[in-house]
Amino acid sequence: MPQMGESIFEGTITKWLKKPGDKVQRDEPLFEISTDKVDAEIPAPASGILQEIKVSEGNTVQVNTVVGVIGDGNGASASAPVKAAVPAVPASPKKEAPAPPPAPAVTAPGDEEDSDVRSSPLVRKLAREHSVDLAKVSGTGTGGRVTKQDVLDFVDRRVGTGIPARPAEPASPAPSQPTRTAPAAIPGDLVPMSQMRKIIAQRMIESRRTSAHVHCMFEVDMTRIVNLRNQLKNGFEQRYGARLTFMPFFVRAAIIALQQYPIVNSSLEGDSLRYHKHVNAGIAVALDWGLIVPVLKNADELNFLGLQRGITDLGERARTKKLMPADVEGATFTITNPGQFGAVFGLPIINQPNAAIMGVGGITKQPVVITSKDGTDSIAIRSVVHLTLGYDHRIVDGAIADQFMAVVKKTLESWSEEVG
Repeated sequence: MPQMGESIFEGTITKWLKKPGDKVQRDEPLFEISTDKVDAEIPAPASGILQEIKVSEGNTVQVNTVVGVIGDGNGASASAPVKAAVPAVPASPKKEAPAPPPAPAVTAPGDEEDSDVRSSPLVRKLAREHSVDLAKVSGTGTGGRVTKQDVLDFVDRRVGTGIPARPAEPASPAPSQPTRTAPAAIPGDLVPMSQMRKIIAQRMIESRRTSAHVHCMFEVDMTRIVNLRNQLKNGFEQRYGARLTFMPFFVRAAIIALQQYPIVNSSLEGDSLRYHKHVNAGIAVALDWGLIVPVLKNADELNFLGLQRGITDLGERARTKKLMPADVEGATFTITNPGQFGAVFGLPIINQPNAAIMGVGGITKQPVVITSKDGTDSIAIRSVVHLTLGYDHRIVDGAIADQFMAVVKKTLESWSEEVG
């Protein structure tokens, strides 16, 4: 059981992705765990055969407990007694602990040439699937780190030169990916709540009992931003390797408003208010199996491109169970987006210990009355969104909440910042 941060002392094994006797490749997802902060896939530290499962699904054990044994297929262990079946996971998402070296007898093809290249387990796995030598890929990540997009771009360029993207000989079949969602329950069934569902239930009830929830709603004309995004989205993705979404616009507008009304970026500590120095933006991510709020740290220091990349990264890692506990800690303000599923607006519950949470509704075209400078009224088709602010009335008064949202509205309707 991996150590996933200083505040994590135990974890529950929710699913083994391999069974005894199955072949395992280094960095391949081996099992899933659930803690009181995140659900995560744990990769294998070495290649070999899963000889034994010592802790079955549904059991909770202390960190560093031996949960399984990986061997070389001849009865010998491919690594040390397998509490090393899972490497220690760093608390910080910015850095990666070096992967332990595989045993010589069971090293997976491609591991030798990739060992000196800075990359993540996901990138190394992708490189093996496409027979890419990472030493030949130029890394665009921090410190020259090879990213997923670098590998995909390399494969695209290779395909353009007529070089096959995969080896000529049939490769061993890739392991089947586990189904993310549980089978649909039959009416009348009694189904136990998942660990994540229990935690969500507990925290939502606690938040309602803790904060004096009040909501206000603003209608915002998004036409300028919708048109801007339509003009730039194709070039933005080609240039930066990231989709241009609406979320960074909302995050940036919230940051500007938080800087003008810092009490909305505060939290209660006993009978005192803590005014936070930075904006740590929690971005709610809906998953097939629940909901999680990863945090974009120091979002106020990022430009638009940095916001988009950070939001995309957190969303991808949330959906692939690659988040660490540090990724979901320290939010000072939260944004949730029920509009992506068609909701006009929502009345979100505050993410403790935040003072407020902003809900983003769906962007739809509506007839709107437009008043010109000479006072003449006309009707036009505009792209409109409804934004809701849920705030803790112990901290924030209605007047401040409305003034805060007025700044968000003005920023979005008169958007003038450089995108990318």
